[in-house]
Amino acid sequence: MAKILIIDDERAIRNTLREILEYEDYEVEDIDNGIDGLELIRKNDYDLILCDIKMSRMDGMEVLSEGLALKPDLPFIMISGHGTVETAVEASKMGAFDFISKPPDLNRLLITVRNALDRGSLVVETKVLKRKVSKVRPILGESQPIIKIKETIERVAPTDARVLITGANGSGKELVARWLHEKSNRSHAPLIEVNCAAIPSELIESELFGHEKGSFTSAIKQRIGKFEAASGGTLFLDEIGDMSHSTQAKVLRALQENKITRVGGEKEIEVDVRVVSATNKDLLKEIDAGNFRMDLYHRLSVILIHVPPLTERKDDIALLTQSFLEEICTDYGMPVKKISESAFEALKALPWTGNIRELRNMVERLIILSDKTITDDDVRAFANPSPPVAATNGTAAAQTDFNQFKNFQDYKDFAEREYIKFKLEKNNWNVSKTADDIDIQRSHLYSKIEKFGLKRGE
Repeated sequence: MAKILIIDDERAIRNTLREILEYEDYEVEDIDNGIDGLELIRKNDYDLILCDIKMSRMDGMEVLSEGLALKPDLPFIMISGHGTVETAVEASKMGAFDFISKPPDLNRLLITVRNALDRGSLVVETKVLKRKVSKVRPILGESQPIIKIKETIERVAPTDARVLITGANGSGKELVARWLHEKSNRSHAPLIEVNCAAIPSELIESELFGHEKGSFTSAIKQRIGKFEAASGGTLFLDEIGDMSHSTQAKVLRALQENKITRVGGEKEIEVDVRVVSATNKDLLKEIDAGNFRMDLYHRLSVILIHVPPLTERKDDIALLTQSFLEEICTDYGMPVKKISESAFEALKALPWTGNIRELRNMVERLIILSDKTITDDDVRAFANPSPPVAATNGTAAAQTDFNQFKNFQDYKDFAEREYIKFKLEKNNWNVSKTADDIDIQRSHLYSKIEKFGLKRGE
């Protein structure tokens, strides 16, 4: 139900408008002066404002100007008993949706109100769609590390220098890569992303360099690789630390010569690509362990950008939380919930092992489960929800019905699935941390998740 505020110093007009609009099933509030009207606009979420122009204490045009400064997308319909063309034009220039003379014509009033509400809905929907289509969101934060990152992006983006972005999972490495592309001279061309950890090692070369028809069993047609697809633009190699040795050698050659050869092909193809890479690993330690090539590291790390974990920029939590609140509430089509100062402090006290990604999930959870105002009690209650664990006597094996397994392999699969599920839930579905925890390759863990059909929140 649309919520409408009437601001008019004539009681008879307010009563008439309220009666008409409530009959049409609108929720209506009214006030007799502009100063109190602005306070209501500041505190509440209205879908439409009907505002008189000639009022005591504050002129309607001032209310319009200050109201749009508070909420730029809020539609205003201006009403006046001394309406002129000049007044209507001035109101439109200042941002009013429409102008109606007193006494209002019933049909025109209802049509104008309906059109204004439709326009308001379209504005909100357009913003949501634009945000969903555009993957480039602002880098939020006023802490010193974030200011330094923004300054580095401004300096480095216009060049073709290769950039290596380091940082923990969920800290925002991908966002930095996107802004490097957006602010570069290559922004008109595509940004192509490759998650090196999510692609099996036997397929990564075909993914990066493409393949010729018949080069292997399933190669039923020629395929263009990511290097070719990104030519003229930017290639973002995420989780570069998980790339196999053989692929590292081919990537190094591509960077040195700006040429690639498709799998199963002989022709060298020139490519013009700026490479931005990211990793959550310490590549220098990986080099010492023999897992990563030193020459490739030096090729990739002309510029190094480290994205700090959220625990090192807790002063940004309030700003990030407010932004997520507005974004998620808008997506859900609900009024933006308020959050208390004590809730902000409670959020700052959390460990944030999942960084920005975990914070956004947390805010979404709070929006769904909390009342109109999110409190510190809500934060503590919903910080790390987990099902209660029943007390047991004996081992887990003692609680398992072995009759359900036809053979030993079935039991092994069951045990492996339950173990991986337990570890994923313990690490809040942080795949990288879980892979390190159980000492397997992340790509192997992705395969296990797919094999056992594991899903978050099941």
